[in-house]
Amino acid sequence: MFKGVLLGFMAFAAFAISDAFVKSLRGSLPAYEAVFFGAALGLTALPFIRQPGDRWREVVLARRPGLWLVRAAASAVGSIAAVVAFTALPMAEAFALIFLLPIFVTILSVLVLKEYVGWRRWSAVVAGFVGVLVVLRPGFRALGIGHLAAIVCGLAGAVSMIALRLSGPHEKRLALYGAGMIGSMLFSGVLMLAEFHWPSLAQWGLLAGYGLLAALASVLLMLATQKAPANHVAPTQYSQMLWAVLLGYVLFDDRLDWPMAIGIAIILGAGLFTFVREEQVTQWWKRMRML
Repeated sequence: MFKGVLLGFMAFAAFAISDAFVKSLRGSLPAYEAVFFGAALGLTALPFIRQPGDRWREVVLARRPGLWLVRAAASAVGSIAAVVAFTALPMAEAFALIFLLPIFVTILSVLVLKEYVGWRRWSAVVAGFVGVLVVLRPGFRALGIGHLAAIVCGLAGAVSMIALRLSGPHEKRLALYGAGMIGSMLFSGVLMLAEFHWPSLAQWGLLAGYGLLAALASVLLMLATQKAPANHVAPTQYSQMLWAVLLGYVLFDDRLDWPMAIGIAIILGAGLFTFVREEQVTQWWKRMRML
């Protein structure tokens, strides 16, 4: 179990560093272009995710293709929104808003799946949105596209998770991972038809770090869920916030004021409580991280 939890921490460290690479582009490439190349490089994880007996065509063939398409679209939208958020906001602030994902899952579980949600989880939802108000402080600070993008990213991740629940527990891991990568490539590729900027050598290096580290993180997370229960691995996601604060301070001179730090703590606490309380959420981690 210890090895699984350790691998979880390593996976989310790799995810956070991957995000730092794409933030280092500083908007010099369109977000959809960064996502396209990042997803293309992310396909390098497929040989490690593929299990004996899996066929390569199962990357795009799912038992419920409609839900595969929903996850593919949600992944594409979420990935582009994440790049916009990391470009425009301090890393910790972007992560805090993206971590509304489990709160959105709770709401969608009621609206879409008609699940019963008790007062404790509703309290966590309210607390999460209170934390958002503390972070954003509307009327007291300028809000921009980055804040909207971060919230959209969290919502897209929640839609992907709900679609995964509906598709059932027997979907091949190859199809689950393929939906995220292929969907992001197709959606971004269409946008690239309108405008394309050939990356410079330095930009290629940053894109490589972004895509390859995300692929490595996905493989590490898969290994983690094989060696430890999902409900032990899932909370390690919140270690990304520590990496966000550290990387933001060291690499991008990000600074957090006290109200923002308090709001972030409220959002993280509400999200972590939701993950712990919601057994069905943790089942998703047994398959694959889909943001």
